Formats: sequence, C-alpha cells, structure tokens
Amino acid sequence: MSVKNEVLNILESNKGKTISGQELADILDVSRTAVWKSINLLKQDGYIIDASSNKGYSLSISSDVVSEESIRMFLNEEFKEIPISVFKSLPSTNTKAKEEAISNAVHGTVIFSDEQTSGRGRFGREFFSPADSGIYMSIILKPNLNLSSSVLVTTAAAVGVLKALDKFTDEKSQIKWVNDIYINGKKVCGILTEAVTDFESGTVESLIVGIGLNVKTKMEDFPDELKDKAGSLLLNQNDNSIRSQLAAEIINNILSISENLENKEFLKIYKNRSLILGKQIIYTKNNKVEEACAHDIDEFGRLVILKNDGKIEHLSSGEVSIKNIVQEK
Repeated sequence: MSVKNEVLNILESNKGKTISGQELADILDVSRTAVWKSINLLKQDGYIIDASSNKGYSLSISSDVVSEESIRMFLNEEFKEIPISVFKSLPSTNTKAKEEAISNAVHGTVIFSDEQTSGRGRFGREFFSPADSGIYMSIILKPNLNLSSSVLVTTAAAVGVLKALDKFTDEKSQIKWVNDIYINGKKVCGILTEAVTDFESGTVESLIVGIGLNVKTKMEDFPDELKDKAGSLLLNQNDNSIRSQLAAEIINNILSISENLENKEFLKIYKNRSLILGKQIIYTKNNKVEEACAHDIDEFGRLVILKNDGKIEHLSSGEVSIKNIVQEK
C-alpha cells in the first residue's frame, strides 16, 4: 500500500479527529515530508482535509469521496479481505465487472465508480450516473445456480439494498418487481443482474449484480424525462456524507444473503415491501402488452400474476407497471 493510501486509511478510521503529522510519520515509519506530500495528493483527489500547523490533519466529516479504504472499514469482519476497485469514472461498472469475472475474479469482488458515462439498466436503458452523488457499483457473485434460478439473486439483492436503506432513512422504501427500489413514489435505485454462463453445462459461472442508487442527486440535475420519476435517498436531509458506509452496508447484506439463498427468508421481506402485490398491473411479455393482477412472488422470485381470464402465470422477466400510475402519466 502506498504512503498516500496508508495516510488515507488512518484518516478515514479517525474521521473528524485531528492527528499530528509527526504521529502519522511515526505510525507509518516515513518522513513528515512524505506525509505532507500524501496529504496534498489526497486534497487534489477531492478529500476535505483540515490542516493546522499546531495540531495536524483532520479528514472532515463532510468529506464524501469514496475509496477502497473508506468502504472496507465498514465491512463485516468476514468480508474485510474482498477485492475492491474504486474508479473516478467508468462507462459501466457491470461491463468492467464482466471483464473481471471472465478473468477469474473471486466471489465478492466489488467494482465501484464515482460516475458512469454509459450506465445501463434493464432492456439497455441508460442509467443516469452523475459524479459525486450516487452509488454505482457491481458485485461479482459465484452462486451454485442454474440460469433459470438466477432471478432469485436479483430478488435477494433488492432486499439487501432495502435493508441497508432502512438504516439511513426513516422513509419507507418499497420494491417494484423485479429490481427497482422506490421511495415516496420515486425510483431511487435500480438493480441489473447479468450472468456469465457455461453454455455446455447450463450453469452460471458468475453473476454480476449492478446497483445504481441515487444518494444525493439534486432534482434539478436529473434530465427532464426523469424529473417526475426519479428521486434521491437524502433529498431532504443534511447528513449526506454516507456513501462509503452505505455502499459497505449494501455489500454486507448482499454477500450475507447470497451465501444463504436456499433458506429464502428474504422473500418474506420482499413480499412485505412489494409495491405491486395486490394491484392491477400492465406487463409486457413477448412484445405483447397485457393486464393482470400481481398476485404473489413464488419461491424462485418470479412474479405470480392472475390474468383477467382467471389463469395463473409466472413471470421471470419482463416490464411491469402499476396500471393507475401508467394511466395518470
């Protein structure tokens, strides 16, 4: 680890507290000049560091630059050693994660970017991912699943995100099947799960769980076509320097749930916090738009619908909208 990263690690672990340059130098067994150079490099990276010639250096509690160190310090002990790569900008964290998965990245590998220039959602839609305001990351999982069961991972990931949000806001978040998180009727998070498969065996070698979460994106910054649909987690809150801690909490939850998918306890939470169960929906299947009632979520995470002719059907993919919301828009 470079001196710069070691200094950052100490400052992150003591956020808001002042540590003298000499103390940092002694801990790292380097010169005070090396510490001073590292502090300046961190400032150039955007970290808010208060410096006093008499007291030392303090990483401001309002500093919200996300780094490998800032995420790792909030991870559960069993996940402390997972590989984490943090980038200033990427076209897409899922694309980067796929490349890493093909190169045999291990289970739990995390790719995080401060912004995405070509962020993707389901059906190839663009996901608005501006710098300094959201969590855009992908987690590589190595589940023992076949392709038909992979929707269960998206379901589990949605619950993992929801449980993390509950720790940082009093606003109730809900899940719109299969992969969107809503607060107060606005979408704040999308999840895109993509598989790297072994075509010969039909098994999933890796699953890439991509998460795009609007943490503090201002309403005026959203494109016009999203202003009536998208929201942010901390839109009305002052404490908005939480991205590292929130990202870590999401990672903790998803990795924990993914290791115990077979017990399917998370499905109870998913159903309880569903935005659509019991409501009339409009869904698209095989390029055909139909209406039905969202009846249940089955043990594989599929949406169980009750069609107007009384027949039951299970959806594992497709576009779903709540009927009255569509009509109002």
